[in-house]
Amino acid sequence: MGVLKCLSLATVFGLTLAAPVEERAAKPKSFLNELGNSTWVIGNDVWNVTQGRQYATKLMYKGKDRVGQAVGHYVSYNGAASDLAWTSASVVDSGRDWVNIKFTAIEGDFHWVIYDGLPGAYQYFVNRALPTLGEFRTLWRLDNVSFPNGYTVDKKGPLPALEEYLAATNVQDETWQKADGTFLTKYDWSAFIRDAEFYGVYGDEVGSWYFNPGKDYYNGNHLKQELMVHRESRTGDAVQLNMIHGTHYQAVSRDVFVDGKTWGPWLWYLNDGSESDAARRAQEEEAAWPYKWFKDSAYQTRGKIQGKLVLSDGRPAAGASVFLGDSNSNLSTLDQGKDYYYTTYADKDGKFSIKDVRTGTYGLYAWSSGGELADVSTSFVQNDVVIARGKNTNVKTLTWEVPDAEKRIFQLGDFDRTTDGFALSGPHPYEHARIARCPANLTYTIGTSQPGDWCFGQSALGTWSIVFPVSDIPAAASAAKLTVSLAGFSQGSSADILLNDQKVGNITTNSALLPNSQDTYRGATRAGEWRLLQFPVAKDALKSGENKIDVKVTTSTRWRGWLWDSVVLDWE
Repeated sequence: MGVLKCLSLATVFGLTLAAPVEERAAKPKSFLNELGNSTWVIGNDVWNVTQGRQYATKLMYKGKDRVGQAVGHYVSYNGAASDLAWTSASVVDSGRDWVNIKFTAIEGDFHWVIYDGLPGAYQYFVNRALPTLGEFRTLWRLDNVSFPNGYTVDKKGPLPALEEYLAATNVQDETWQKADGTFLTKYDWSAFIRDAEFYGVYGDEVGSWYFNPGKDYYNGNHLKQELMVHRESRTGDAVQLNMIHGTHYQAVSRDVFVDGKTWGPWLWYLNDGSESDAARRAQEEEAAWPYKWFKDSAYQTRGKIQGKLVLSDGRPAAGASVFLGDSNSNLSTLDQGKDYYYTTYADKDGKFSIKDVRTGTYGLYAWSSGGELADVSTSFVQNDVVIARGKNTNVKTLTWEVPDAEKRIFQLGDFDRTTDGFALSGPHPYEHARIARCPANLTYTIGTSQPGDWCFGQSALGTWSIVFPVSDIPAAASAAKLTVSLAGFSQGSSADILLNDQKVGNITTNSALLPNSQDTYRGATRAGEWRLLQFPVAKDALKSGENKIDVKVTTSTRWRGWLWDSVVLDWE
C-alpha cells in the first residue's frame, strides 16, 4: 500500500521517486535465512530447503516436505565416511532476481545460485582442502512416496520397493537375491555418465533431476560409468546421486586437486515428474553452456582445438574416440581426474574439433571405437597441446601408427573397448550375474564362427578355445605377438593362455597390470576399465594348418572375471 501511495503522490506532484521504487523492486525474492544453531533456510517463492550442519533435512515443494523421513541433501567424499560439515553460510553475490549462497566447510565451498521462480538451483563446489581421494559427490536422499521411480539414459521405471529388499538375502555389495532366484542391486541404475543428458527420480506429483551440461569437470573418458539413482536398501530413501568424481567402475582413482578446482555449475531441477519437461530443460541448459552468468575467470577463459587423424596406412581415423586430458600422464584416460576433460569422436574423414575448452596444457588421445577402425589395436597420444584463450589450436594432420595389416593371422572381435557384438552383451549394459550365463567351455573357429558365438565375459572354470588356420609360416617373420584386449576385469578369477597346449600368457588376479575395476560383479556387461595385454609367441610355436589358443580358467570366483573386447595374433 505504501508503494502505491508513493506512486500516486508522484503522479500528482511530479516528484521523482522512480529510483527508490526500482531499488525495492530489484531485491530478489530468493533468500537465505539464518535460524541459529547451524541451521539455515534457503529457497525462493517456489521451494525452500532447511539446511543443517551436514544435511538439508526438509525440502518444501508444492505444499509438501519432499524429504520426509529420508536423509536429505549432503556433500561427501569416499562414500558416506566423510560428509562435509558447514561452518557458515552467506550471500556472496546477488542480482535483481537471484542470489548466490555459499556454504563453507573445511574442505571447500558449496554454492546454491537461486533464481526467483526457478524450481531448483544451480550448484557448484570450489575446492579448498579436499584430501587425495577417489569418490566425491553431492546427492539427495528423498521421500520414497513422492519419488517412487528412477530415470537414467539406460533405464527408467519403479525403483524396487524397500519390502523387496527386506524379504531377500544379501549376497554381496548392495546386491540381494530374491526367493525366485532373481536379483536386486542398485547397480542396475548405472549409466555411461557422459551420455546422460539428464537423470533423476520422480513420481506422479514431483520429479527431481540433475542436468550436467559440458561435463568437463567429470573424471574419465567416453566410457566412464557411474551409479546414478537407486533405492537405499536399509531405509527405502530414493537416492539421486551426483557423482562429480566417481569411482564405481574403475580401478585407480587417487587424485590431488588444486585449491580452486571447481566442479559445476550444474542444475538441480524440480518439476511435476514429467520426463518430457526434463528433456526440454536439459536441451536448454546444454545450449546455454558454458554459462555466461557464472562469474569465474578460469571458467570463462576457453579456446578450441581441431585437427585430423590419419592412420599410417593412409586410412582416415573414421569414428575414433578423441579425448583431451592430462599431458604426460601415466594414468589411463579412464583414471584421469584431477583437472578437466573433453571427449568427442572423429568424423568419417578423421576430422575432429572440440570447442569451449578451458585454457591449459593437455594430452590429446585417440583410440578405435570399432567400425572402420575395428582392426586397430594401437592408440594415439600427443602431449603438450596448448589451448589459449579465444584461440583455435589447429593441430592439423596427425599420423597414428598402426601395425601392418598383412601380418595379421586372425582377429576375434572388434577393437572398441567394449563387449559389443558378443553373446549376452546386450540388450542392456547392466544386469547382475549375467556373466554366469556364459558357458564354462566354448570353441570358436576362425572363418566359421561369428562374434555372437563368443560370450561377452568369462568367469567359470573351464576352457574357451579359438581354432584358427595358418596357411604358411612366413620366412621373414621372427616371431608372433598375441594381443588380448579386455573391456574390463574384476579380481577373483585367473586363467592361463595356451597356444597348441603350450603356455604363452595369463590373465591373473593380483597382477599389477590388472587392478580390480569392479565391473563384472557390479553387473557391467558392456565395459569396465579397458586393459591391453600382449604376449610374445615363438615362431616355432605355430604350425601350418590348424592351431588352437586356449583360455583356461584356473581360479574362479562367482561373478568375477573379465569382459572381452578383442583377441588378435600378428606376425612380428
